[in-house]
Amino acid sequence: MEEATGLRERKKAATRLALHEAALRLAAEQGPDRVTVEAIADAANVSRRTFSNYFSSKEEALFHGDTMRLRRLLDLIAEQPAGLTPWAALSRAALRQADEMYDETTESWLNRRRRLHGNPGLVAHQVAAYTAIERELAGEIAGRLTGPDVALRARILAATLLATLRVAVQQWIEQPDQPLTDTLRAALAHAAPAAG
Repeated sequence: MEEATGLRERKKAATRLALHEAALRLAAEQGPDRVTVEAIADAANVSRRTFSNYFSSKEEALFHGDTMRLRRLLDLIAEQPAGLTPWAALSRAALRQADEMYDETTESWLNRRRRLHGNPGLVAHQVAAYTAIERELAGEIAGRLTGPDVALRARILAATLLATLRVAVQQWIEQPDQPLTDTLRAALAHAAPAAG
């Protein structure tokens, strides 16, 4: 039974990824405003109903990769040694993730991201995705803090980290002349004094 469940989960993950990649490709080719759920489903060779089983909107399909990267970041933060300062733990996790992400990045990925970057129709969805993760991230950070105002400080650190990541990745997409990890390391260093 576990084998059947494992296969089913792998098929679901493959379908979700196919829908996400189709959404990204079509949005980069046509512009996100012109892409429809039907076109995404057709490009992934699934029905509209199947699309709806995986995503509630085309924007959710577009940001699935970002959501997965942020979830991976949460896992990496949880793996950091308890003795590290909160910002050191966040920075180490972010740099490790950047190493993983940079290995997978291709020129076509960069080109698609450049075409989607700053699209006003997508900004609200990106903010919503980051806000949802920010709450979870603040909870993880709170466990590393002591003293007064733990909840407030955790939220500030979470927001600072996510803003730093967003800015670093955008900077790197616009000017990929150095590795993502170098851009991110510099951004984290600039944010560190404010983050504490």
